[in-house]
Amino acid sequence: MSEVGTPEPIKTISEEQQPAAPARTGRGLYSLQSLAGTIVIAVFVITFVVQAFQIPSESMERTLLIGDYLLVDKAHYGHSSMWNWLLPYRSIQRQDIIVFRYPVNPRQHFVKRVVAVPGDHVRLVNKHVYVNGVRQDDGYATFNWAWRDRFRDNFPDGGFYGDRISAKWFLQAQRLMDDGELIVPEGSYFVLGDNRDDSYDSRYWGFVPQENVVGRPLLIYWSMDRTETAMAEGQRSDKLSSLTVSVTQMLSGLRWHRMLRIPQ
Repeated sequence: MSEVGTPEPIKTISEEQQPAAPARTGRGLYSLQSLAGTIVIAVFVITFVVQAFQIPSESMERTLLIGDYLLVDKAHYGHSSMWNWLLPYRSIQRQDIIVFRYPVNPRQHFVKRVVAVPGDHVRLVNKHVYVNGVRQDDGYATFNWAWRDRFRDNFPDGGFYGDRISAKWFLQAQRLMDDGELIVPEGSYFVLGDNRDDSYDSRYWGFVPQENVVGRPLLIYWSMDRTETAMAEGQRSDKLSSLTVSVTQMLSGLRWHRMLRIPQ
């Protein structure tokens, strides 16, 4: 909040006071330049370095929860040689978590874990991932449903059937099959949600192209339990006492232990 002082009486301009005018103009120009510089830096950071995202679904539980707010590092997986001297680029690796534009509808953003990179042979056997014939360490994965599903849990051996996948993905997958394994093509990634029983991922719609990758989650900067928030909103009324209760419940819904955590 800016301070408001007692207004000074209006003064007439004399010859001795005239030189002060350019100084005020200079200070105004300096302020405008500082503001413009701040805006340019902010636009650069948002465009090229970080971007904020919210987790709307449970497909990455327990790693990421509904109500988590992320800062996403957009430069980490860049491959422009222009900035290599400044930014620590590296290639996408297995078990990396990535944010990407959904290939079926690029206006949507998904977050999943990479389980296979270009050239890998991948399959799921009884819910567990095998890459190039080796079972992967997937201790981060959760399995919430006891019932078995051939397509979901034994991919692609379970067969492609029903309305779960598109015709385009069905045809592409058939061309890339080798002895019950799916071969990941160049420039593409096979991704799964950590919540293996409840994730809409590469099993259903295919690979993530390199050009669709936005970046990697850098930090959970805010986290709120939506259940607590919904309860608080449902109890709101015009009474001040009810408003106080609602605010208290909202604050209790904050997951302080998740804030400033690095997703892994």
